[in-house]
Amino acid sequence: MAKRTSLLSSVAAAAVLLAAAAGGALSAGLGETAQASTNGTLAATAGCGKAPTLSSGTRTISSGGQNRSYILRIPDGYDRNRPYRLIFGFHWLNGSANNVASAGYYGLLPLSNNSTIFVAPQGIDNGWANTNGRDLTLFDDISRQVENDLCVDTSQRFALGWSYGGAMSYAVACARPTIVRAVTVISGANLSGCNGGTQPVAYFGIHGIYDSVLNISMGRSLRDTFVRNNGCTAQSPREPSRGSLTHITTTYSGCREGYPVQWAAFDGDHTPSPVDGSSSPNDSRTWTSGEIWRFFSQFASTTPPPTTAPPTTAPPTTPPPTTPPPTTPPPTTPPPTGEPGACTATYRTVNTWPGGFQAEVTVANNGATTLNGWTVRLTLASGQAISSLWNGVNTGTTGSVSVRNADYNGTVGANGSTTFGFTATGNGAAAPSGVSCTSP
Repeated sequence: MAKRTSLLSSVAAAAVLLAAAAGGALSAGLGETAQASTNGTLAATAGCGKAPTLSSGTRTISSGGQNRSYILRIPDGYDRNRPYRLIFGFHWLNGSANNVASAGYYGLLPLSNNSTIFVAPQGIDNGWANTNGRDLTLFDDISRQVENDLCVDTSQRFALGWSYGGAMSYAVACARPTIVRAVTVISGANLSGCNGGTQPVAYFGIHGIYDSVLNISMGRSLRDTFVRNNGCTAQSPREPSRGSLTHITTTYSGCREGYPVQWAAFDGDHTPSPVDGSSSPNDSRTWTSGEIWRFFSQFASTTPPPTTAPPTTAPPTTPPPTTPPPTTPPPTTPPPTGEPGACTATYRTVNTWPGGFQAEVTVANNGATTLNGWTVRLTLASGQAISSLWNGVNTGTTGSVSVRNADYNGTVGANGSTTFGFTATGNGAAAPSGVSCTSP
């Protein structure tokens, strides 16, 4: 624990300055970045079915005109056709991505049972000032790079961190509510800004009752943002008394379905690893990792798996027949790729929530010949914008949008069908207009 507890004095000095700036300057200039990312095309499952080129270890990435880095941990036995949970672990002030990775991503790695892709980004100057939204841009760029190469479940993205890392997780929840499913903030405060902060995100706050670096009132303030956003019943949760060496976890009532708020106060100071019955923090004995994992893993996947990917089975070794092929020349007229009007597209809304929705489009072949490729066109209602899309490749995210088939689902047999889906911001009650399908 020396690597963490020795940071208290430096954290305290910086926290005073950062807390004073957090309310205004840090959030200024973030709006354009946030809007571009949330409404942009994060090809969330483009990596599904593909042989990955990324590997576990330290990666470099160009972000916002700077060379940045992160540590990637891919599950053992990675299956390219299985969508995985994605968790970002942000380090503390004067900590590092390596500290987070070596500590098992706040103790979640050993609990994940190879179900999760982990990312530990590296902050500039070992912190998360998020000046002009640069660290949110890093979050977006890493997400895009990972998800274009690996198979990620778009409904299972999470973030967590301690101290400054908790502040960055809070900033992600505020600015990327349609991207991240839930966050955990350990001993955090509003140090990295809160661009937006009006939409619901499942939230778990953890804080020590006598935190000498970031007072517990700061953590309560972050928590209450999402108590309001998630429609929970306001309350003052019980907290342990000084000297009890215990923690009390409260789950708020009245929250919107799928958007719980949880709060854990512990009898301790500024640490990510409190231990019940002891005043000495300990990474291996803390209760925090187990409670955080249970909080994250309660959310069921709502992203459908990819359609059948190209087969990975090697071709048969049986030699070809020795009989020569017929000498009759093949016909010069190419076979039809689909009957006119045979390709149809049907839209349906799968799920809605305040400020967003999930939709699915069924592409059907009503003809007697095979479709070799398809393109669906539709016009989204005003205020709607695609945030992620799977089983297709889209051009445009607002207004008139076209979606063509992915590499693995372009061939649709006679009377067959396939689907693609997407999540979007905006009011899901308004169906798109002009839904059509053409082939190829």
